Amino acid sequence: MANNLVIVESPAKANTIGRFLGKDFKVFASVGHIRDLPKSQMGVDIDNNFEPKYITIRGKGDVISKLKKEAKNAKKIYLATDPDREGEAISWHLAYILKIDENEKCRITFNEITKNAVLNSLKSPRQIDMDLVDAQQARRILDRIVGYKISPLLWRKVRKGLSAGRVQSVATRIICDREEEIENFVPEEYWSITARLSQHKKRSTFEAKFYGDLKGKIELKNEKQVQDILNSIDGNKFNVKKIKKGEKKRTPAPPFITSTLQQEASRKLGFPTKKTMMIAQQLYEGINIKGMGPVGLVTYIRTDSTRISSDARDEARKLIKEKYGEAYLPKEEKVYKNKSSSQDAHEAIRPSYVNLEPDSIKTSLTNDQYKLYKLIWERFLASQMASAVYDTISADIVAGDYLFKANGSQIKFQGFMALYIEGKDDEQEEDESSIPELAEGEELDVRKIEPKQHFTQPPQRYTEATLVKVLEEKGIGRPSTYAPIITTIIARGYVEKDKKYLVPTELGKIVTDIMKTYFKDIVDVQFTAQLENKLDEVEEGNVEWNSLLKDFYNQFKLDIQEAESKIGQVEIPEEITDIKCEKCGRNMVIKHGRYGKFLACPGFPECRNARPILEEAGVNCPKCGAKVMIKKTRKGRKYYGCENNPTCDFMTWDMPIKENCPKCGSFLTKKFSGKKSIIKCSNEKCDYEREENKEK
Repeated sequence: MANNLVIVESPAKANTIGRFLGKDFKVFASVGHIRDLPKSQMGVDIDNNFEPKYITIRGKGDVISKLKKEAKNAKKIYLATDPDREGEAISWHLAYILKIDENEKCRITFNEITKNAVLNSLKSPRQIDMDLVDAQQARRILDRIVGYKISPLLWRKVRKGLSAGRVQSVATRIICDREEEIENFVPEEYWSITARLSQHKKRSTFEAKFYGDLKGKIELKNEKQVQDILNSIDGNKFNVKKIKKGEKKRTPAPPFITSTLQQEASRKLGFPTKKTMMIAQQLYEGINIKGMGPVGLVTYIRTDSTRISSDARDEARKLIKEKYGEAYLPKEEKVYKNKSSSQDAHEAIRPSYVNLEPDSIKTSLTNDQYKLYKLIWERFLASQMASAVYDTISADIVAGDYLFKANGSQIKFQGFMALYIEGKDDEQEEDESSIPELAEGEELDVRKIEPKQHFTQPPQRYTEATLVKVLEEKGIGRPSTYAPIITTIIARGYVEKDKKYLVPTELGKIVTDIMKTYFKDIVDVQFTAQLENKLDEVEEGNVEWNSLLKDFYNQFKLDIQEAESKIGQVEIPEEITDIKCEKCGRNMVIKHGRYGKFLACPGFPECRNARPILEEAGVNCPKCGAKVMIKKTRKGRKYYGCENNPTCDFMTWDMPIKENCPKCGSFLTKKFSGKKSIIKCSNEKCDYEREENKEK
């Protein structure tokens, strides 16, 4: 019989940790939270100092019974939930359920799930940190009060199924404000003049951009101004006035924190934030690696610190020297500064074992796991490599009274860029060009002078990556909340994704306007950021969580009362489509239901016709030749079915690809089987099948 019981959140984590511990230990999972506020009521006694009314989560009875049984037989219990507020709260609830004394040193934490980290944590257990617990409770109760007070109001005044949240409402406002900027944007005209030049009797050309006159820079505002300059320089020689050579360095990006991982995974892999965090959690908790068993591949994934341990840095430097050579190893160790608002409780996100290169374990990972692990591994290793070095050259070129500038750069030493280059949010790449060796006083041949009209562009809509970036910059939410925020505002119908961009719906705009009018603090960026700072102070033991809630609620109560009395019934304008109702001939309208948008006849209740909004899959049905449509189940799972349903019963869960079967001509589908992707024919009577070529 084991003398020690270790409790974690997930079965995967339990499996990984269990491998490090001997027969004297049993490791069990609580499978997340075991107690929470009830869903049927607010569950907070506001008049009794905001006392929470916790209940056992439905469905957790068997887990709790098993934990109690194991705890009864154990001499020592260790609570090893995640090293953050949420993890500390889970441990606190477990201690309550298992009747562990509050003074008992039962809590262990580790930043990475490695043998050394786990064994070291067992040597120095501590008491549950009530400051961390209180910070979690304060956040949970704040969110509960806001949600349970405002959401019913929106249900009554706007539409059923709506919700408001302390952080989600701010995020929605940020997206709505950006859309308003775009709608109100007035483009401004500006011009450029580019001279294509060459050295005498040489074929290769280079560009020089108009800068101004000999006195300084000139902004080109209109065509007349440009034409006057072109007339002035017409027939003038282009001479090199000044040459300046130099060197510039490009430093590597720091190792990932939660927000930058989400941003880079979005840019480079096309992963939504939710998917990134799901896969990162798998990598953290442990993956079965051939010949090794369950291995926690990365450090804790919810962090805003770029700090890394000296051991990890030493391992990285050793590997860089072996793999790339001495030149790629900076003389001084690279240490990155944290932002002033960041907490330093955890390291940056890095590989737990630097020597475990992505390609060496690729066969043990799914394709997505491999991609994300490779991204984390390369980013970390690159962060410890030498800077890239460029040779730069700039030339001042004079034509009459006007000045043109030509700039070029050429990479001299790749440094970290031999392994990794950070992605960009905008679609324009850096303009890197080369110019020939020029001499001061040299006369140049003019091949072409090109004036061009431009207009200023409105700001871009947010993507998931850029929204996470702005939330982090403004101090909205914490690393653990970015992904759930985006998921929630899309699920509520406040925001839609148009390709990769987040676009507010009419509903999102209406609800945001209500919030801005009656709950200005809730959707105020600065107020929300200050509240986050106060939660941090609770965590540090500087502020009482009850007093934070009291200060917030005093004004919030008044706002609720005013909103109840002043908000009338809000009508959401229906979006009319050009699709005719096949029963009565009216133009159908887009409505919102429990499972998203659908088409409905405006003649309700006389005409009750309704049908889903379907998107074409771009292929034809193998049974009847009609269009195949992308559909969703009530639970949101995507499938593909014939537009002639129910007359034609064709459907498939597998994703169509724009490639025809070489045997029968029907479209092919892609099916994922374990770590493989299988290409097979959509025609059930055809047996064509092949494994998709793996990326090299």
